[in-house]
Amino acid sequence: MKWLNNALIKFFNVIQNAVHSLIPNPNFSYGLSIILVTIIIRLILFPLNYKQIKSTVKMNELQPQLKKIQERYKNDPQRQQQEVMKAYKENGVNPVGGCLPLLLQWPILIALYWVFMNLPGINGVGFLWIKDLSMSASMADKTSLILPLLSGATTYLSTNLVASKSADNPQAKQMGTMNIFMSIFMTWMSFRFTAALVLYWVTNNLFQIAQTVVTKNMELKKKTKEVI
Repeated sequence: MKWLNNALIKFFNVIQNAVHSLIPNPNFSYGLSIILVTIIIRLILFPLNYKQIKSTVKMNELQPQLKKIQERYKNDPQRQQQEVMKAYKENGVNPVGGCLPLLLQWPILIALYWVFMNLPGINGVGFLWIKDLSMSASMADKTSLILPLLSGATTYLSTNLVASKSADNPQAKQMGTMNIFMSIFMTWMSFRFTAALVLYWVTNNLFQIAQTVVTKNMELKKKTKEVI
């Protein structure tokens, strides 16, 4: 992982130097560099992220059919499993299709976490309302709350967009509870992370939300054309 950390630091420095040459004021160039690097990385990971979102959306659409199968064959687990696998095959759904893309993304996302927690040369550098990107968000945020709250809110929205909306689905209720817990946890942790890392996390979530909306709309249009 060290080679990946070093590679991402070098990549950030290249972007930061380019932005700094256009905007010499570090209080703008550093923050913009963090946002720009986050967007570039998300664009590079888009093919993997697209597959993950697409798989999750298809699984959500299949939930009512799976529930009927579970109720119909609740006393015959073997037949139930056969019918579930048949439903997956007929609808072109891979039950683990969303896991592999996510696993492939994790090393890069973890490395980015380390990079933005340890950015060199940002002591005393601010951005917008953030007075110091190197300080914890609770101390760097002049309002004390905006940055951590944005972190929690965007975490919730980015996950909720692909969550199952079935009110009578126990799994959906469990995921909804976990989503709320994760959002609260990220809000709490954001008070302790550096402002640079929280800025990265908020940008990452906003881009994830945009990608999810675009992907869902693409799938909806594709499904509408197939029906027509």
